[in-house]
Amino acid sequence: MKRSLFFLGMCLCAAAVAWAQKTPTGKAEDFSVKPCLHSIGYAGLWRGQAQLTLDQFLLKAKELGYHNVMIMAKRPHLSPLDYDEAARKKLRARLAELDLKLVCLAGYSDFTAGIDKPGIPNIDIQAAYVGEVARLAHDLGCDMVRIFTGYERPGIPYDKQYSQVLEGLKLAGREAAKYGVTLVVQNHHDIALHHEAMFWLLKEVNLPNVLAGWDAWSPTLEGLTPQEIRQSVIKMKPYLVHTICAQYRRHPRYHYANELTNYLRQDDVIRATAMTDPEGIIDYKTFIHALKEIGYQGCIAYEMCEVLDGGGSIDNLDRTAKEFLKFLEPFK
Repeated sequence: MKRSLFFLGMCLCAAAVAWAQKTPTGKAEDFSVKPCLHSIGYAGLWRGQAQLTLDQFLLKAKELGYHNVMIMAKRPHLSPLDYDEAARKKLRARLAELDLKLVCLAGYSDFTAGIDKPGIPNIDIQAAYVGEVARLAHDLGCDMVRIFTGYERPGIPYDKQYSQVLEGLKLAGREAAKYGVTLVVQNHHDIALHHEAMFWLLKEVNLPNVLAGWDAWSPTLEGLTPQEIRQSVIKMKPYLVHTICAQYRRHPRYHYANELTNYLRQDDVIRATAMTDPEGIIDYKTFIHALKEIGYQGCIAYEMCEVLDGGGSIDNLDRTAKEFLKFLEPFK
């Protein structure tokens, strides 16, 4: 037990050093961004979206001019269940052969799953999965795994759900530390979605390898103004080491009420579009300038993670992915 605690302590000390090297400097002159392509855009998960194998995706990223990739750690691309030691060595060699850097694995956690079934150790299960993804990342020469908090379940007190997320992140963080891996918590799931709540949560977790992957998408849909989104970046500065970009349009939606002979406004449908779309709803100019303001020095990943304007053909996916490179060029 003492040896295990000593080893974990050494891992966390190493993580603290790595944290200091990853987090923004606070100096605008240190700002630098590297474009990164997320494999989810070629996973065939959305209506009409073409699907590539993992190797086909890597070749595609290279062909499009990307040097950094982010790969989803689930089927059909890179599930830990499908890659034994030999397959991991082969994939690592393939990345080197193509001169591609794997900067992040995309993990898919939900620490409130099964909260209504206390007999099942769901926090342990989630943390074990994250630990396996961290081991996979380590074996592939990658030191970052993106994860989520938890979706809010109805009928369960919020603080009970929050505390389960907190405990889960601590367990997962300690597992990831064994492999020298940083977990970046994306502002995606319900719990701690707002920057004030996320900042508080990460401060409570208090592990040097549990940081933030902070995006502009969620704050926009929360109704934050561009200035408030800028403030969210500044607030998250001590933790912000990764971000994912995607642009969207709103499609207004109505329901016909026969008894009123009228239409009732419903929540909008959100659809993906190119980063250069002038009708896009996310103010990336403000967001990226805020990243510059804090001296951000990481990757900006691009994902096509919804039904896409123009359809899901390979040609349209490629065209949209190349648009991101053009979009990012003035900010470099």
